[in-house]
Amino acid sequence: MAGRDAHPSLLALTSSALLLPAYQQANADAPPDYTTLGMSYSRYQEDDTQAGRTVGGQSIERYEIDVAQFYLLAPVGDDWSVALDVQWEDMSGASPWFVGLDNGDAKVFMSGASIEDTRTTVSVNTRYYYDRGNAGFTYTRSDEDDYESDAIALDGAFNSADGLTTWSAAVSASFDDIEPTQGVTPTNTLEDSKDIFGAFLGVSRIISKRAVLRFGLSYTYRDGFLTDPYKLQDQRPDTRKEWAASAGLRHYFTGPNAALHVDYRYFDDDWGITSHTVDLAWWQNLGRNTQLVPFLRYYSQDEAEFFSNTPDFNDRYFADDYRLSAFGGITTGLRVRHTVGNWTLNATGERYTTSEDFGIFSGDESPALVKYWRYSVGFDYSFR
Repeated sequence: MAGRDAHPSLLALTSSALLLPAYQQANADAPPDYTTLGMSYSRYQEDDTQAGRTVGGQSIERYEIDVAQFYLLAPVGDDWSVALDVQWEDMSGASPWFVGLDNGDAKVFMSGASIEDTRTTVSVNTRYYYDRGNAGFTYTRSDEDDYESDAIALDGAFNSADGLTTWSAAVSASFDDIEPTQGVTPTNTLEDSKDIFGAFLGVSRIISKRAVLRFGLSYTYRDGFLTDPYKLQDQRPDTRKEWAASAGLRHYFTGPNAALHVDYRYFDDDWGITSHTVDLAWWQNLGRNTQLVPFLRYYSQDEAEFFSNTPDFNDRYFADDYRLSAFGGITTGLRVRHTVGNWTLNATGERYTTSEDFGIFSGDESPALVKYWRYSVGFDYSFR
């Protein structure tokens, strides 16, 4: 099922975005002082469909994913580090197959509990550190029943002479093969492929003793089979060009001993989708060993120019996928980090709700819009 374009929050769950901060320290200006390893478990569960929004009037269980992750970060000599990340994902449940009219109302027809898949993802990173920056290379291999992917990425960072400004850049490429599982619902292809190429440029600036600003620009080009093989009548263009601009602020407040994180992202593509994302997080230190991080995310997007709840067979392209509709989404959550000796414990819980009414763009509301809970718990251990 990974052949489909995933919901942004689902991608965050099932990608290296879940790597805990100990791993992400590889992006610092010096190699790690010691080896760190960790494990985590995450649970993603979508709400059942509402009976009034499904064909047949039944409430049906939707998608759920269990993710186990292992990672290792280690110094190599004086100027290098190596990192290994391995994830195992177990996916099951029902997925929207198509949207139809029932007494004049748009309702979703679910695939039934036919989705059952596992995914293994292995990512290896090596990084070189020099006087004023670092450079890294990453290879990632993902394998599941209906999807295989090989991806590479190069990234680097360079600091100004005064140490106040950092420029960063990255390029990536992914080569994916799709072979949909032939289950309860028919697919619209037996085998195909797609390629994804991306580039990023960014700059961050220390603007005071307690504040840092950052800006970034990215471009992604997708080519090949971009249609969802598990959706009836789905037919999308075979190329997609995406642009994104982002900005962020980190500000530390001495009084409460806490930091405010503010991030904004603007997205636009040639499918007609425009989106805005705002992330707010308050990193509250409780003594020397505990952090409490409440966070809030708002997301809104316009619909793709070929999205509709009812197909027009005169059109070349069509999709009734809720992820291409106009909607708004709100995520609220809480993270907790606690350190005991060489151990750091991490726990996160979040709730995502979505509605066409939440969005700033008008459009047809999809009856398949998703709501979900996500929980994760993990630990890392440092060999100091």
